[in-house]
Amino acid sequence: MSGLLAESITIRFGGLTAVDDATIEVPEGGFIGLIGPNGAGKTTLFNAINGFLEPTYGRVLFNDRDITHMRPNERARLGIGRTFQKLELFGRVSVFDNLLIAAESAESRLDIVSDLLSLPRRHQEEARCSRIAEEMLDMLDLGWARDRRAADLPVGHARIVELGRALCIKPKVLLLDEPSSGLDSDETAAFGQLLRRVNEEIGVGILLVEHDMDLVMEVCKQLYVLDFGRIIAGGSAAEIVKDPVVRSAYLGEEGDETAPAFAER
Repeated sequence: MSGLLAESITIRFGGLTAVDDATIEVPEGGFIGLIGPNGAGKTTLFNAINGFLEPTYGRVLFNDRDITHMRPNERARLGIGRTFQKLELFGRVSVFDNLLIAAESAESRLDIVSDLLSLPRRHQEEARCSRIAEEMLDMLDLGWARDRRAADLPVGHARIVELGRALCIKPKVLLLDEPSSGLDSDETAAFGQLLRRVNEEIGVGILLVEHDMDLVMEVCKQLYVLDFGRIIAGGSAAEIVKDPVVRSAYLGEEGDETAPAFAER
């Protein structure tokens, strides 16, 4: 199976079951949304997929390889990237250096001997990683911010830098945990267009956890709905919004005035 599969994931903390027999799949090049009410277990499931938590039961497969017991850095080297709800940039260094650090962590083949002796291949590797960072600046239209400190950027642009840093490791699948957090409606719409371009032009598979339903409906090809730790529905956006179980659990009971704006999209 090409892509990412979290199969029958169950996560328990003592007597509390946070995720209960959840299965989701991100096919190669897919754009998948994971939605659900607050406290449904979305981030916990994300952490199991990314390696920050080991499931009580179930397994995680990546391109048919069992990675359930791999650490996050090992999964990153296989091609699984991630962003977080809270911005995680290196605020004191430039935008370019944020991208360069990511490129070096994933791409550099240097060792301590090359570093200490300043061997020719060190300079070759540095140049190669610099090219990756420069290409990412161009792709994301961040050239104007190249030498600015990341901490000085508005949240909207900082989110793009965070995305670029994740892309510098050349992921095959990218896990995005509420990337529109802190963005206004215009920034969210622009960010959604950027995500779609990344998915379509680069071919990166995306698993998106998001509360902004306009963004989810705009970009996701398939959705899973998590409620009380269980997957209660899966399918296209059009199918999901018509599902009475989903309307009850997440969008509100049918006829509820809080639901129609989403349900009609």
